[in-house]
Amino acid sequence: MSQLQDGDARRTASATELDSGAASSEEYLWYVGRALHEMLSIAAELGDGRVCIRPTLPGANTAYGLITHCLGVADYWLGALIAGRVVERDRAAEFAATGTVASLIHAVTAAITQMGTDLRSLESATPPRTEPDPSFLGPRRPLSQAGVLLHVLEELAQHHGQLEVLRDVLLLQQDVV
Repeated sequence: MSQLQDGDARRTASATELDSGAASSEEYLWYVGRALHEMLSIAAELGDGRVCIRPTLPGANTAYGLITHCLGVADYWLGALIAGRVVERDRAAEFAATGTVASLIHAVTAAITQMGTDLRSLESATPPRTEPDPSFLGPRRPLSQAGVLLHVLEELAQHHGQLEVLRDVLLLQQDVV
């Protein structure tokens, strides 16, 4: 998949990072990468035949759509609000996206690389470089750039759990058919 694996983030934080109590950008990227790789594992388990299938539940999403949404979340919140990049985002299209497991692997690998670049601009205690778009359903409170990082991690954790349930339902529905 990508170069990030469980044992790769064995770096000692700088004295400034330790004194502030903040995680380093590299450490943060490791956790984000781990969450995304675990989501890819679910997609691989479902395979190309089921990664774009919606379970028969009201309002359910596909695994492909949820992972694409997570990449959109990270790209917007880290890219626009931390790095100051212009990020065009179509949230509804993220959930409607379709493709293969291989295309997800490629997208996640590229996204992790971009996140590493974006995190070089991180100034944890300062406000985001732009105001969050209220239509993207972020926290309804003032944020620092560190708060932006927490929001992205919050979204990834939430959707990872959702993917686990989605996988279980799809596999159960397959067994019933």
